[in-house]
Amino acid sequence: METSSHDVLLVGGGGAGLRAAIAVAETNPKLRVAVISKVYPMRSHTVAAEGGAAGVVKPDDSIDEHCYDTISGGDWLCDQDAVEAFIKEAPQELLRLEHWGCPWSREPDGHIAVRAFGGMKKRRTWFAADKTGFHILHTLFQTTLKYNEIFRYDEWFVTKLLVDDGRVCGVVAIELMSGRIQAITAKAVVLCTGGCGRVFPYTTNAAIKTGDGMSLAYRAGAPLKDMEFIQYHPTGLPFTGILITEAARAEGGYMLNKDGYRYLQDYDLGRPEPKPVLRSMELGPRDRLSQAFVKEIEKGRTIHGPYGEVVHLDLRHLGEKLINQKLPFVRELCLKYEGLDPVTQLIPVRPVVHYMMGGVSTDINGATPLPGLYAAGECACVSINGANRLGSNSLPEILVFGARAGVAAAEFASGAAEQVSQAVLAQAEDERRRLEQQFLRKTDGNERVAVIREAMQKTLESGAGIYRTQKSLEDAATHLAILRERAGNIALDDHSRTFNTELLSALELHCMLDVAICIVHSALSRTESRGAHQRTDYPDRNDRDFLAHTLISQDEHGAIRVNYKPVTITRWPPGERVYGQPTQTAAKA
Repeated sequence: METSSHDVLLVGGGGAGLRAAIAVAETNPKLRVAVISKVYPMRSHTVAAEGGAAGVVKPDDSIDEHCYDTISGGDWLCDQDAVEAFIKEAPQELLRLEHWGCPWSREPDGHIAVRAFGGMKKRRTWFAADKTGFHILHTLFQTTLKYNEIFRYDEWFVTKLLVDDGRVCGVVAIELMSGRIQAITAKAVVLCTGGCGRVFPYTTNAAIKTGDGMSLAYRAGAPLKDMEFIQYHPTGLPFTGILITEAARAEGGYMLNKDGYRYLQDYDLGRPEPKPVLRSMELGPRDRLSQAFVKEIEKGRTIHGPYGEVVHLDLRHLGEKLINQKLPFVRELCLKYEGLDPVTQLIPVRPVVHYMMGGVSTDINGATPLPGLYAAGECACVSINGANRLGSNSLPEILVFGARAGVAAAEFASGAAEQVSQAVLAQAEDERRRLEQQFLRKTDGNERVAVIREAMQKTLESGAGIYRTQKSLEDAATHLAILRERAGNIALDDHSRTFNTELLSALELHCMLDVAICIVHSALSRTESRGAHQRTDYPDRNDRDFLAHTLISQDEHGAIRVNYKPVTITRWPPGERVYGQPTQTAAKA
């Protein structure tokens, strides 16, 4: 088997991976750095982020207020030391992007423009029209090009982490263009592979978001954290799941039911007022808005469309000038994918899976419990998002923790010795044989990737969707175990080596099944309701037993283990979850 070697290997070429690569190169220019990605970096899902990036920049805002909004919004499951570090460093990272060329939108006087975002009581979300992720990814990619030491493996899929004597020391990957299977050794590996929204049928996530990095870590023995917390975004297009950014509501959009009524005024959205104020009700936390949609279905007040129940997002009153200036991509998406113009027509929307609060368990610097393995971005769980991520915190998260993980990995690699033993090479060879036998040469299977994938997605939506019960989760666990067995008998029609997309889909399916099983078993163990995890059989938050992170892992025999780790509390003791103003207890803390 062919091998190559680097000091630090970044798995994933999106925002977190590119920011980490830059941090490695700046920390120690002598290190050999490589970025491996299953798509060309500019096709990474960071490019799809629309609304903006949160960072304290205005004089009427403060670090403490942003911390409180994040911690309260996360229903007190955030590690507060990580939140404080993140919020202090976020404006620095956003300003660094400005210096690297990111074209932030401006006020008429030249200052950075900010907009409101859900769950935040101050305007602090930087934006570049409604193509913020596009401009961030372009800026990061262009910046990496000036570092000659950053090598890229474009369109390679990582299938295994190599572990020797308890330390991660590389990967096995397959080149999609040729089908060549290769071992790539490294002193440190950083997982930056993004989320796993594709385990659900309706999602804003691109087709590449299949939980690959989470599965790699899980199979290697690293725990995943808080996998039960899945964020639905309340405004996705009903068939494609394409995101209609929260910025549309931040600019003044209304959510209407079938009667044209702004129904969110009927629900508790976490504000201290008895009823939400009309001007800001649409900017409640995403989990609360998604739960309100389900209640509207139960009341018979939604609109039945060809792809299920929807409500309407109304931007008509904003006017063509504002929409073209601040929401041009929203208008473009509606015209292209729905055949309607939001300047004059209502947009049909429904909640769709958007973000994973959980991921590979890491410390504040991105280190996992496995030496040599780091993670950053949506595939990681630090945790700053707790039980519910506030909109516009994820883009600065990939910057802050991408940089932190890059620095930590560089420092680890600078002091580590090469560890390419015969045992490592034997593992790589075993993985090559597995891929050949289970996929490329297997001809006697009778299962299809698409059939199992669709069954998995329906199982997750019905069993572990916006609302869950003991029975729905147990049924989902049973069904997923059967699907995993069936996945071992997949038949591929394409046995070619060049761009075998059927093989890629099969490999991704196995990753998604790992993640789906972790989601369901984590949700089964948490017998409370908190943030995005809503158990109708346990409707109350239970701080006594569950103010803790769920850690799920498997032993060498594949048995699932669920443990808990205390949440780090620094200055904000748990209180009532509100986003209009701090509670009295929290304000005094």
